[in-house]
Amino acid sequence: MRLQTGSGRHLGEENKVTAFDWHSGEVTRATPITHSYRNTQKVRRFFVAECGSDFKFDREFMGWMKSAVGKTMGDAIDEWKARKARKRPA
Repeated sequence: MRLQTGSGRHLGEENKVTAFDWHSGEVTRATPITHSYRNTQKVRRFFVAECGSDFKFDREFMGWMKSAVGKTMGDAIDEWKARKARKRPA
């Protein structure tokens, strides 16, 4: 089985996540994180809307995003919130 990416390219069996345009595509909690993931202004606005105005990308979270291919942006929101909760003083 091959998936059409919309760009004329096909993805093989090992990669079932289709390409996504991170600059102009609609980002929702259901949006899958792809190999083409980019920290665009649209993505940052999405995170701020979902996580609040104190949202910031840090190196560890950016690394998690790069390794999260196949998960969703909702998973990313949950991960960021969990990391933030672990950083809070007891």
